[in-house]
Amino acid sequence: MSLAESASVIDGAFQDIPVIDLSRATSPDESERKALAYQIRDACMNVGFFYVKNHGIPPERIDNILKVNKEYFDLPTEEKLKLNHKTVSNFKGYTPLLDANIEPGNAGDLHEGFQIGWEELEAKAHDEKRANDGAMAGANVWPERPEEFREAMLKYYHAAIAVGRILFPLFALSLNLPERYFDDKTKNSAAIMNTLHYPPQTGPADDRIVGIGAHTDFECFTILWQQPGIQALQVLNSQKQWINATPIDGTLVINLGDQFARWTNDVFKSTVHRAVNRNGIDRYSIPLFFGTDYDVNIEPIASCVSAERPARYGSVTAGEYVNQRLKEMYY
Repeated sequence: MSLAESASVIDGAFQDIPVIDLSRATSPDESERKALAYQIRDACMNVGFFYVKNHGIPPERIDNILKVNKEYFDLPTEEKLKLNHKTVSNFKGYTPLLDANIEPGNAGDLHEGFQIGWEELEAKAHDEKRANDGAMAGANVWPERPEEFREAMLKYYHAAIAVGRILFPLFALSLNLPERYFDDKTKNSAAIMNTLHYPPQTGPADDRIVGIGAHTDFECFTILWQQPGIQALQVLNSQKQWINATPIDGTLVINLGDQFARWTNDVFKSTVHRAVNRNGIDRYSIPLFFGTDYDVNIEPIASCVSAERPARYGSVTAGEYVNQRLKEMYY
């Protein structure tokens, strides 16, 4: 059965989110890599979300980035606003509380964040990856304090990038494509990271202000670290039920974004999700949005199109699509 035919019989009424072990992701045994890719295919077609364990990010990098972000978000608002992302042409920097409103009809998203893109830890005078970063092109901006902020952010960022580079060949195998299919499309991969602080929500359960409203992500996939012990992330199944994506120690959450949905003609799901922090305490999370080079055309691949499942999307460059979605979110 083809991918397009398989997708037609999936109902999407999932009740849980699978956990996938990446320890054999780079195994020299092709059969082990393919077996892992088939697990990923099943998760992408049925849920659009999965956890990964044995992902390779050292715990101390997570501890350090969490520490400096707690310190940063504790700074006075006027100090944080010196780097307001709306004063920067490439969306980087600080996002204040309620500045974004991703779900139409809501009154704002109750989180603040700090957004960065590609940058070498040892800065280059001309960084070819950053120069080609489309809508997000240009230098990152950095606060004066805490002093360790830039180092902790970039060390985690590059560790998460490494996870993304492990995943792309597995996604290719899962789509019955050559394992290196995405290599020439991800030479300067768009990779935007946002560290987020969610204050506790205290309003009524039907309040139109939530941590982040119901939405799908823009890029190919998101690599999310979420704070252990604090439930907030929820994923919407086909029965309109919100399924908790409960934090699991030692894991990351991977969810597919709209670019992969377009590329796979909706064979892979870009699933609606939200974050609602009603725990009475502050919550932190770190999504890294991983995509292709911004000049790559995104259009349905042949294995995901059939007479019964014609192409649902036209061609658009990755950069055009992301820029459009960012403007809708913030302006």
